[in-house]
Amino acid sequence: MKTRGFLFFLRSGFLILMVVLMSSLSYGAKNSIRKAPPNIVFIMADDLGYGELGYYGQEKIQTPNIDKLAENGMRFTDFYSGSPVCAPARCTLLTGKDPGHAQIRGNNEMPQRGNVWDYIKASKDPNLEGQYPLRKGTKTIGTLLQAAGYKTAAIGKWGLGGPLTEGRPNLQGFDLFFGYLCQRQAHNYYPGHLWRNDKEVPLDNRLFSPYQKLPKDADPYDPKNYTKYKGKVYAPDLMIKEALNFIEKNKNRPFFLYYPTTIPHVALQAPDKWVEKYHKIFGPEQPYTGNHAYLPCRYPRATYAAMISYLDDQVGQIVKKLKDLGLLDNTIIFFTSDNGPTYVGGVDTKFFDSARPFKSSYGWGKGFTHEGGIREPLIAYWPGHIKPGIQSDFIGAFWDVMPTLCELAGAPAPDSTDGISFVPSLLQKGKQKEHKYLYWEFPSYTGQQAVRMNNWKAIRDSIFMGNMKIKLYNLKKDIQELHDVSAEHPDIVKTMTEIMKKEHVPSKVFPLKNIDK
Repeated sequence: MKTRGFLFFLRSGFLILMVVLMSSLSYGAKNSIRKAPPNIVFIMADDLGYGELGYYGQEKIQTPNIDKLAENGMRFTDFYSGSPVCAPARCTLLTGKDPGHAQIRGNNEMPQRGNVWDYIKASKDPNLEGQYPLRKGTKTIGTLLQAAGYKTAAIGKWGLGGPLTEGRPNLQGFDLFFGYLCQRQAHNYYPGHLWRNDKEVPLDNRLFSPYQKLPKDADPYDPKNYTKYKGKVYAPDLMIKEALNFIEKNKNRPFFLYYPTTIPHVALQAPDKWVEKYHKIFGPEQPYTGNHAYLPCRYPRATYAAMISYLDDQVGQIVKKLKDLGLLDNTIIFFTSDNGPTYVGGVDTKFFDSARPFKSSYGWGKGFTHEGGIREPLIAYWPGHIKPGIQSDFIGAFWDVMPTLCELAGAPAPDSTDGISFVPSLLQKGKQKEHKYLYWEFPSYTGQQAVRMNNWKAIRDSIFMGNMKIKLYNLKKDIQELHDVSAEHPDIVKTMTEIMKKEHVPSKVFPLKNIDK
């Protein structure tokens, strides 16, 4: 009897221990962030406008998969990029620094290396590839999540250092990189090569420049005259395969997939079946002959819409892969864009109302710190954790992503970050810390500084011309920033002036002329 009682005690103790262990490993348990860190998928479009997704008001372009994420997740209304152009936006995202403190504040092509804009030469010479690099030893989201036990991948467009620099992804926290290291090479969706880590991957494409005009003797209405602007291998096809393979290989461990796609950045190039879909919807349209940069395109509106819907299909593939592997409930997916819509390359932002409700034409969209240039869609989806159909008015920016992902992963964020975690907003638990203000500077185009403080938006938009006047807008009453009310609120202007002075740390590489003296 004593022996039976002892065995019963052992068996009971074993069962209790198993129940405790299974409970602690359960993805659905409370406090699951600490007990089972989620996989993280961060998808970032390139030059996608605030109003180019169905859930954000788009009426002509179909984005059912992204819309479903928003419908079943959280949609942010007041979220911003870190810059109105590509490289500095990526820098603020990955390093958690605002533009006044970031290493990279503009698209510096380092022309001292040679003719970097000669696409053919740069395609054959890695010394000419890439933009100004991140420094060795930089703390990035990649390095922080690696230290927390995550497998990390960056697949798409890098823009923070060429193949021979210390800024390349494998030295900045990513176990795997696949895609374009150089933004200029990414202007062609049928390139001669991509990069997998430190190795060049040749593609079966004829090498041609993405900066051409349709010959004067060519009939612009004949589709056959545009076939030479295509190739055999569409780079985004390879990127999605690489992303799905990364998820498959790392299904048994926490992973971070950073997916900075090139879509819908020009040149206008998309698979024929997607273009045909929108050609049938839109009907006849005027061709784009390349007179405003990049490649000619027979059906520019149809092709632009096709590119965005193609990206939407990729999002659907990622979600399906996660679901098929049983990972969806323990994966948080983010979707955003690096800056506002472009004004070149045949893109008709007026037709699509791309930055709706903001203005998107030149001076208002990409390249400028108006709302159309820096306010971006942000969607967060995490079944069982983020309530479906929620809208957040948290005022945040790219530099908030680092502390947010660190908190989700159970990793300490560096004290030096300018960001704050918005996990309380995501999970609707605890008190959300708020920014006193957000600050931007852009040492290119006309030279700009901007501040968002509550509903106030201040902009200096022509610093390089010696104009230090601050324009002030009340976004609650004037969402398109049409009415400068600075004369009516000198106290607010004074505060904004002080913020601009305080937050700008001079940079030798990216000087803000007429301010850095």
